[in-house]
Amino acid sequence: IDNTPQGEHHDAAVALFENVVQPVRDHFGPTVINSGYRCKKLNTAIGGSKKSQHCFGEAADIEVPTISNRDLAEWIKNNLDFDQLILEFYNGKDPSSGWVHVSYKNKDDNRKQVLTINKQGTFQGLI
Repeated sequence: IDNTPQGEHHDAAVALFENVVQPVRDHFGPTVINSGYRCKKLNTAIGGSKKSQHCFGEAADIEVPTISNRDLAEWIKNNLDFDQLILEFYNGKDPSSGWVHVSYKNKDDNRKQVLTINKQGTFQGLI
């Protein structure tokens, strides 16, 4: 599957990395990107949501090995502009459990929506 972002999807991915992922890396150091851009064919193959912002280059799932995913989500919430921030599958016991899903649209359209979600797919409210 060719998963190379083109046109507006490439531009959206650049904006996401300039405004969120790189600032995380600048602050914390090495940052693991578990999932970034996913073309529709790849997204379907992995069972992703049809509405996923990953398909538009607007979202990434990230972790920083030196801090908990909860602390990473809190730092992003308090320091960066974003569209959606979801602490996914964090169990509160293992600091490296789950990951942080973060999306970025553009300065005027970012919702600053903050959520957590458990393994059953239930939204648990705000971080």
